[in-house]
Amino acid sequence: MQAHHAAGDYRDSVRTTVRLVLWTFAWAATLALARFGPENWWDSQQPAASWAAVAVNLAAGIGWIAAFSRFLRAQDELQRKIVQDALEVTLAAGWVGGFAYVVADAADLVTHDLDIAALFPVLLGVVFLGAVLVGKIRYR
Repeated sequence: MQAHHAAGDYRDSVRTTVRLVLWTFAWAATLALARFGPENWWDSQQPAASWAAVAVNLAAGIGWIAAFSRFLRAQDELQRKIVQDALEVTLAAGWVGGFAYVVADAADLVTHDLDIAALFPVLLGVVFLGAVLVGKIRYR
């Protein structure tokens, strides 16, 4: 009985992981459409098309959030703890780093013209992946 339950849990974990990957690709594709569509596929003077692309991206983002929640619920307690710890570190790094940048920029300490809107999500992704890796090593 327990072996069947463990196999069912494993299938649920795989299923939620695949759904999360698919929603991630859908969200990334709609993000690319919203970002590059006005330049490449329709006239930037057509705000209705741009707003539609943004709305589709938001809908895909909501789907991704739901898939991520299902993914977390399908994980075992240790995996959930690792991801939760990584999310805590990522939130803290984003909060502290974001406000440090705002303060430095307001004090005219930022001399380079950075595209912070593009750089910030990359930074958060790197912090999250690093924190997950550290968690996996720590709880090995």
